[in-house]
Amino acid sequence: MTVTDLFRLDGKVAVVTGASSGLGVDFAKALAEAGADVALGARRVDRLADTAALVEAAGRRALSVATDVADPASCQALVDATMAEFGRVDILVNNAGVGTAVPATRETPEQFTQVIDINLNGSYWMAQACGRVMQPGSSIVNISSVLGITTAGLPQAAYAASKAGVIGLTRDLAQQWTGRKGIRVNAIAPGFFVSEMTDSYPPGYLEAQQARIPAGRKGDPRELAATVVFLASDAAGYVTGQTLAVDGGMTIT
Repeated sequence: MTVTDLFRLDGKVAVVTGASSGLGVDFAKALAEAGADVALGARRVDRLADTAALVEAAGRRALSVATDVADPASCQALVDATMAEFGRVDILVNNAGVGTAVPATRETPEQFTQVIDINLNGSYWMAQACGRVMQPGSSIVNISSVLGITTAGLPQAAYAASKAGVIGLTRDLAQQWTGRKGIRVNAIAPGFFVSEMTDSYPPGYLEAQQARIPAGRKGDPRELAATVVFLASDAAGYVTGQTLAVDGGMTIT
């Protein structure tokens, strides 16, 4: 076996939430290119067909399931469907998420709770459902954010709190499951990558933030997807409980 073989996911089955658009599409495509079959979950199930086509174009099998990660029963249904179709779950990418930018004095309880329910609670319900069936050698990759570590000039209390919570959740699940169940749990904290979420940012915001980034540019989604493949694969077999910032150096400034 060569070093590059460690990055292969042949024979593995991955579950990706939020797979109907944005970075979730890139993650699903990259996992398939590395050899995994992929179960795709999203609320907008009609949009999963395009993602499934990318997985199948890479020579792998795809399964599309309508999923609302804020609902524990829906998370369990995604895992049940994956087990019925593929017989195993080896990888979970907790990607489903929403973002808001509401000043703290005006944010309603409903707005705050919705973000927490999807970004933080949803990651937990998905991890819980997958953790019940995953075998030793499996991997969970939670998608946090640099805004769980630092601030970036927008009023994003709910989003920042949810993403900081994902980092704490990652540490604790790794502590519980790595030794006892053989499941590695890590998080990625992306910096600025063009996605559906960044389309809602104020004009000029991303350009202004680039002054904080030593790399001097926004990230390429393929760079983030490659990091997901790394953490999902045996190449990261001795990595658990970690949050890896993929941010061009933003969090060191």
